[in-house]
Amino acid sequence: MLTDRPGEKPDRPYFSSGPCAKPPGWGLEHLALGSLGRSHRSKLGKARLGYAIELTRKILRVPPTHRIGIVPASDTGAVEMALWSLLGPRPVTMLAWESFGEGWVTDVVKQLKLDAAVVKAAYGELPDLAAVDPASDLVFTWNGTTSGARVPGGDWISDAREGLAITDATSAAFAQHLPWDKLDVATFSWQKVLGGEGGHGVLILGPRAVERLESHSPAWPLPKIFRLTKGGKLIEGIFQGETINTPSMLAVEDYIHALEWAQGLGGLHALIARADANAAALDAWVQATPWIEHLVADPAIRSNTSVCLKFAEAAVPGLDGGGQMALVKKMALLLEAEGAAFDIASYRDAPPGLRIWCGATVESDDIVALGPWLDWAFAQARAA
Repeated sequence: MLTDRPGEKPDRPYFSSGPCAKPPGWGLEHLALGSLGRSHRSKLGKARLGYAIELTRKILRVPPTHRIGIVPASDTGAVEMALWSLLGPRPVTMLAWESFGEGWVTDVVKQLKLDAAVVKAAYGELPDLAAVDPASDLVFTWNGTTSGARVPGGDWISDAREGLAITDATSAAFAQHLPWDKLDVATFSWQKVLGGEGGHGVLILGPRAVERLESHSPAWPLPKIFRLTKGGKLIEGIFQGETINTPSMLAVEDYIHALEWAQGLGGLHALIARADANAAALDAWVQATPWIEHLVADPAIRSNTSVCLKFAEAAVPGLDGGGQMALVKKMALLLEAEGAAFDIASYRDAPPGLRIWCGATVESDDIVALGPWLDWAFAQARAA
């Protein structure tokens, strides 16, 4: 473990799990800014929003059976729009193994007051996926951003399901394969794998979800920004670039730039390969470092984007959770002051440790350069 200050720093020390690093080479000069100052309902505004939807479909390989809409309030808005609009007519199964999944449980159980079956697991693990009743609606996060645990594909989701499969895919989209034949609803936000700006979400609806929307009227009032139907029919304009509320056209252009960057790399396959390479580079450092280990012990369910780490027990003898969190904060402050790494502390509700974003906009060389700085920061913080 290094006690001397390392020399080489990551060229881009941006390892936050949201908002995430911009695509390499990003700059305002690369954005098409003609839509700024124009109405989002102008011909140009709608065309740019429609183009963003078109590129999203192409890169994520979303089939024509599924509709894609740009919606307010980031991934949170997209998930809540789905929950409040779709749930109610069938039993519900909620899967939760980290804080965002727990948040959706709160929405469904305490706000919508549905008698849902809640299946939980500890941070770093997954709940029993076999416990899902295919007759119920299913709500789950594909990739637990605050725990680093992801589902191992979609084979566990029944092809004969009667309920809807609704997934929060915000840290998975553009970095992991999403089986669209298994998913009736998927959501994500721009500020994750593509490094876009916050504030906007994407809602993807399969035909079974549309059928539910057009046949079911929720028992509770729906705010305007949640309404997806009018007169019992889907508002198709939402999925053609006619947003419910006013979007930031600057954020739209930034998203388009990120999508075009991804397309230039080779699309989804290239994005996944970049995230996998970053996660592998970080894992190589973990395997060689005695004071740190993965929060998710099983590689088969370990995220390739939001990689969460914990202190090895032997490295922090006598330190309880509060002491370990204090150590994390010291490390984060040291690294930020040096300009070597930003925003790497674990999420506030997660076990104390580090969370290193390894999504496609991060460069593997920066992950490699980060390792010695983490060693240095740990040594410095322990000695303080």
